[in-house]
Amino acid sequence: MTQSPGLTGRGVGRLGRDGIQVPRSSSTVAADAGEPAAALLVQRGRMGSNLHPRRQRGVGGPHELYFKNLSKQKQIMEKNGNNRKLRVCVATCNRADYSKLAPIMFGIKAEPQFFELDVVVLGSHLIDDYGNTYRMIEQDDFDIHTRLHTIVRGEDEAAMVESVGLALVKLPDVLNRLKPDIVIVHGDRFDALALATSAALMNIRILHIEGGEVSGTIDDSIRHAITKLAHFHVCCTRSAEQHLISMCEDHDRILLAGCPSYDKLLSSKNKDYMSVIRMWIGEDVKPRDYIVALQHPVTTDIKHSIKMFELTLDALISFNKRTLVLFPNIDAGSKEMVRVMRKKGIEHHPNFRAVKHVPFEQFIQLVAHAGCVIGNSSCGVREVGAFGTPVINLGTRQIGRETGENVLHVRDADTQDKILQALHLQFGKQYPCSKIYGDGNAVPRILKFLKSIDLKKPLQKKFCFPPVKENISQDIDHILETQSALAVDLGGTNLRVAIVSMKGEIVKKYTQLNPKTYEDRIELILKMCMEAASEAVNLNCRILGVGISTGGRVNPREGIVLHSTKLIQEWSSVDLRTPISDALHLPVWVDNDGNCAALAERKFGHGKGVENFATVITGTGIGGGIIHQHELIHGSSFCAAELGHIVVSLEGPECLCGSHGCIEAYASGIALQREAKKLHDEDLLLVGGMSVKTEETISAVHLIQAAKLGNAKAESILRTAGTALGLGVVNILHTMNPSLVILSGVLAGHYINIVKDVIRRQALFSAETVDVVVSNLADPALLGAASLVLDYSTRRIY
Repeated sequence: MTQSPGLTGRGVGRLGRDGIQVPRSSSTVAADAGEPAAALLVQRGRMGSNLHPRRQRGVGGPHELYFKNLSKQKQIMEKNGNNRKLRVCVATCNRADYSKLAPIMFGIKAEPQFFELDVVVLGSHLIDDYGNTYRMIEQDDFDIHTRLHTIVRGEDEAAMVESVGLALVKLPDVLNRLKPDIVIVHGDRFDALALATSAALMNIRILHIEGGEVSGTIDDSIRHAITKLAHFHVCCTRSAEQHLISMCEDHDRILLAGCPSYDKLLSSKNKDYMSVIRMWIGEDVKPRDYIVALQHPVTTDIKHSIKMFELTLDALISFNKRTLVLFPNIDAGSKEMVRVMRKKGIEHHPNFRAVKHVPFEQFIQLVAHAGCVIGNSSCGVREVGAFGTPVINLGTRQIGRETGENVLHVRDADTQDKILQALHLQFGKQYPCSKIYGDGNAVPRILKFLKSIDLKKPLQKKFCFPPVKENISQDIDHILETQSALAVDLGGTNLRVAIVSMKGEIVKKYTQLNPKTYEDRIELILKMCMEAASEAVNLNCRILGVGISTGGRVNPREGIVLHSTKLIQEWSSVDLRTPISDALHLPVWVDNDGNCAALAERKFGHGKGVENFATVITGTGIGGGIIHQHELIHGSSFCAAELGHIVVSLEGPECLCGSHGCIEAYASGIALQREAKKLHDEDLLLVGGMSVKTEETISAVHLIQAAKLGNAKAESILRTAGTALGLGVVNILHTMNPSLVILSGVLAGHYINIVKDVIRRQALFSAETVDVVVSNLADPALLGAASLVLDYSTRRIY
C-alpha cells in the first residue's frame, strides 16, 4: 500500500521547537498517546514495517519517552497558568465535518487532565430534512453545550449568505459565555467561515483542520479565507502543507498529521459489514455488487450541476444495480436536486435506497465494500481511497484534490452515455489501497500539537512573507520621472533594445548584430537590457517593464517563443520571460512582431481610437496583426494574422513556409531580392544610370531602383508583387471587414497605389470604401514592444 509521504516525519518532529520532543515514528506517537501494547501490535500488523520505531540518540524506549514528554507538557501547562486545562471548543456544522472532528473530540475527552471540551452544534445538524444529525453526537455521549439554529432555508445563494450573517449574530454570545482558549474549525463550509470570523474578531485562537487543500470550486475561496483567519493549521497531505507555506503561513504553526477520519476508518473496515449492507441496501445484496451515490450542488454553476445530477440518475437507472443514494448537502441548489430525485421516483424505485444520513461507522462499511462510489463528494476522493474502492468523480467540484488511482474523473459529465461508460469501466474493480490522506495516527499528533500551544505567546499571527525590496516613499524625483518601457526587437539581422517613453518617444536605442546561437543570443539580450535599464536611471526614466517583439509563433500568456522563422535559427520553445524577469526584476511581455506592429498603431499611429483595423508589415518577410473591437486577436493556437501566408495563387513561387503562392513568396523583400538576382544573372536588371559593384550583393533595393528608372521587367515584378499583396488585403477585408488597413515597413510606400487599385477592382462593393494608408511610425516593432508594457501599466486590457 502506498504510504502518505511525510506523515510520520517532519510534520510531527517540528513540534520540538515549542518545547516538546516529538517522536518521528507513528508507532511511538501511538505509544506516547498511552495506547496499550496490544493496540500498538495491531497497528504494526496492519500498517506494516513503516511503524517500527527509529530510536533517536539518547532516547530510551517508547514508554520512557512518553513519561518524559508528559513531564514537558505539564511544564507548558504550568507556564500557561496554574496547571489550567486547555479549554477547547469544537464547533460542528454538518454530518461531513463531524466525521473528521469526532475522533479529535474522543481524544480530547479521553485526556481530562489536559483538556476541557465544549461542543457547539449549528448548521444543518439541526434540520430535520438533513436527518437531525446532532443526534449522532449525543449517541457518541458528547454533551452539547449549545445548539444554534443558523440556517436560513431557501437553499439558494442568498440563503447561504443570510445563514452566515445569522451565525455571525448568534456566535458572539456563545463564545463570550464559553471563553475557550482555542476553537477547532474544520474545512471549507460557509458555516465554518462564520465560526472562524467570529473567533478571530474576538481574539480567540483558531485551529483549522484540512487547510491548504484544493478542490476547484467556491469551497477553495472559503477554505483559504479560513486559513488566513486561523492561528494554527492541521493539514492532511504534504501538498497541502506546501500550499499553506506558499500562502505565507508560519511553518512552525503547521502540523502535517493526516486526516482524523482515517484514525477510525482504517481500523473499522473488517467489522461486521454484512449486517450494515443488509440494513441499508437490502437482504439479497452481495459485497461489490452495489453502488453508493453522493452528489452535491456546485454553487458556482447550480444549473449545470442539477443537469449533471439528472444525467447521473438516468445512468444509474440504466446500469440496473442496487444503489444507495444520499441526499445532497444544504448548499444552494440542493432543493432542486431533491426535486429531480422525486421527479424520477428514486425514493420508490426498487433498485434505489434514498437516505438523508448514514452514521459514519456504517458509511465506512458501505463504501469499503461497494462495487463503485459515484458523485462529487470529497469522501469519494479522500476516504474511499483507503479501501481501493472504485470512484467516479463527476464534474469540477473535487477536480483539484489529490487522489489515488481508484478515481476516474468525468470532468464534463454532459451526457448520460459518458457517465454510463464510466460505470462500466469502474464497477466491480479493486484498486490498491491509498493512504495519501493519513496513516491512522492523526489524533495523537493533533493532541500533542494542542498541548504544545503556549497561551502566553502573543495572539497576533505572523505571516512569513517572502523577502521583497524596501518600499520607497514617493518623492519629487519619482513624480518627475518619465514612465518608460524597455523595448526589445529580435530581428533576423539585428538585435535592438530601446528606452521608450509613455508618449512613444525613443529616448535611447542600442543595436547589435543578432547572434546565431541560442546561448549567445540570450546572453546578449540580458547584457543589453541590463545596460539600458542602468542608463535609464541617468536619463530619469522609470522602467515599468520589458516588451519583446520577435518573429514566429509566440505564446504571449507564458512569454514563450513556440517556434520562430527560418531567419532566427535555434529559437524553438524558448522561455524569454523568465530569464529576463529574473535578471531585471521587471515584468516581461513577449509577442509576435506583426502583433506588436498592430499594437504600435493602436497606441501611437493611425489606429489610435479605431475599433477594427489590420496592419500589414512589408519587409524582409510579410506579417501583420489584427485589432478587433480595440483588442488584438491571437487565435486559439497563437497564429492568427499570419497575413504573409495567405495563398493568392495555387501555382505561385515556393514560400519559406514550404507552401506555394503565399503573399510572402511574391511581395517580401526576400522574394524581390530573388527576382532581382534572376534579372541580374540574365543581364536584364541594370538600365542607364545604374551600376553595381562586383562585390555588392543584389537586393530588392536594386529592383526598385531599376523600376523607377524605367526597367519594364522590374516594373512588372513590382506590379505582380503589389497585386499579390492587394489580393491578400481583399481577403482580409472579406474576412474581418476592418475600417482601416495600415501598410507598414520599408516596401509599404511602393505598394500602396497598387493595393488600392486591386481593392477597387476585386473587393465587394461593401468593402471598397476601406481606408488604406501607409504607417507614419518610424519604428513600429520597438514601439509595439513598448506598448505591451505601457498599455498594461495604464490598465488597458491585453
